[in-house]
Amino acid sequence: MGLSMNLEAEGYTVSLAEDGEQGLRQAREFKPDLVVLDVMLPKLNGFEVLRTLRGEGVAVPIIMLSARGAEMDKVMGLELGAEDYITKPFSLAELLARVKAVLRRDAIARARARPVIRTASFEIDEDTREVRREGESVGLTATEFDVLMTLASARGRVLSREQILEAVWGPGHHGTLRTIDNFLLQLRNKLEPDPSRPRHLVTVRGVGYRFVAD
Repeated sequence: MGLSMNLEAEGYTVSLAEDGEQGLRQAREFKPDLVVLDVMLPKLNGFEVLRTLRGEGVAVPIIMLSARGAEMDKVMGLELGAEDYITKPFSLAELLARVKAVLRRDAIARARARPVIRTASFEIDEDTREVRREGESVGLTATEFDVLMTLASARGRVLSREQILEAVWGPGHHGTLRTIDNFLLQLRNKLEPDPSRPRHLVTVRGVGYRFVAD
């Protein structure tokens, strides 16, 4: 109780759980920015809660608290996916510093993560270099992906074939304008619902190509 009051005094909104099962439910329901998780919880211990959340793909940052200072306990917590592990007794100042540090790292990671680009027909994940259509991964070559991302990153602007060539192959490239046409044909065949009437990889006659998300 005292810990939650101190966190609230620092401006955080806190939801308190009395046992591991309640904590698991609240983490699923409330989707918090951070979980402070005691190892020694009734019903489900902290390691079991952590293992379950990570097994479900819940990526919320978690700080483990424990009176058990054994190295194996720390290793277990970190290997299960905790961001930090604090051994009791600890000072309030230390805990608050760790909370701020974990939230800061998480905010930086989120800022660096590039958003998934979605269209009505497929989605592009630049971080994993993966394209999915109806939930299934589409096999693109590295160059096909680069051509696609060049157009998608232009945010609806028309790019000439020369601009695409230079963006993908760099200055001094030896490709021809027909090279881009061939790549667009391949991409349409793999991604467009009707390649003969493309909705997303659109030709702008006499100029080049444009990416349309909607």
